[in-house]
Amino acid sequence: MMLTVALKESRGQVDPHFSQYYVYPSWLNPALTGGFDGDYKVSAIYRSQWASLNNGFKTIGVNAEMTTNKDLNIGLNVFSQSTGTGYTYTDGYASVSYTGLKFGNGGSNVIALGLQAGVIDMRFNPSKFTVGEQWNTNTGFTGGNNSDLGNMTAKSATSFDAGAGALYYNNNPSLKFSPYVGFSASHLTQPASDFYKGADNARMPIRYTVHGGLAINASPGLTVTPNFLYLSQGNAHETMVSAHAQIKAGNELDLLAGLNYRFNDAVVPVVGLDYKNFLIGLSYDVNTSDLGKTVSNVNSFEISLTYIFKKVRVLEEKRFTCPRL
Repeated sequence: MMLTVALKESRGQVDPHFSQYYVYPSWLNPALTGGFDGDYKVSAIYRSQWASLNNGFKTIGVNAEMTTNKDLNIGLNVFSQSTGTGYTYTDGYASVSYTGLKFGNGGSNVIALGLQAGVIDMRFNPSKFTVGEQWNTNTGFTGGNNSDLGNMTAKSATSFDAGAGALYYNNNPSLKFSPYVGFSASHLTQPASDFYKGADNARMPIRYTVHGGLAINASPGLTVTPNFLYLSQGNAHETMVSAHAQIKAGNELDLLAGLNYRFNDAVVPVVGLDYKNFLIGLSYDVNTSDLGKTVSNVNSFEISLTYIFKKVRVLEEKRFTCPRL
């Protein structure tokens, strides 16, 4: 998804993100930090979106996480999106999660709490921007001056940002059905955009995220996970429902497949391969919105690669593991 630059006022837009959102979990919810079966994890993901519209959007995310035996997990992530119109959005965060709140039979019910802090940097190239007053209904683009860009006081804006989240899950490995649900609030500091002169209220709206699902152990070699995602930011909202399957195909090989549906926007088939702690994922957004009906080549493509390092050890309990893909 995209983040739109507002020149005169802040407008609610859902932050840029990935269809394979669990590959980049700290963006979704800092309480997911450490949500993998291992000691260290490194993930990278690339997205190409709307290539026919001024070269569209190119988005890259890199995530690194580490678990500990002290109910604390830590992570670092960097995200960057650029457009053909000269706008770039970059952020970097550190996150930490605490998993020591346990209750129920043997403490199998766990509430994880997460915090996140970092910076957001936004930049633009005025020479690549166009606005409505530069267009003539008879002759087309005029290329003349415009008052909006004339009032831009800076070409970049960097702000401190912070977020928080919570996650519930059950770590009993014998359960056939394992539900989980999380909530997060991002941009709690409401970072300011200082591009426009006099735009004192040009602040990024808080993004609220609700996500969850149900891991179903259908058989010893098959896990099916229906899940959902809901985002709300300013006056923008997004809802996605998904179902993913993980099939054991060999001693160290799992096959993954799924389908995401983002309401009023796209259908997203997803496939993946998990081999010897390496996971590769591919997805393709098939645009179903009005934009896709009027403009060609506005679909999107993603590729992700994850590596998990595991020490040889026996776990006393089941870790919460982010749904694959």
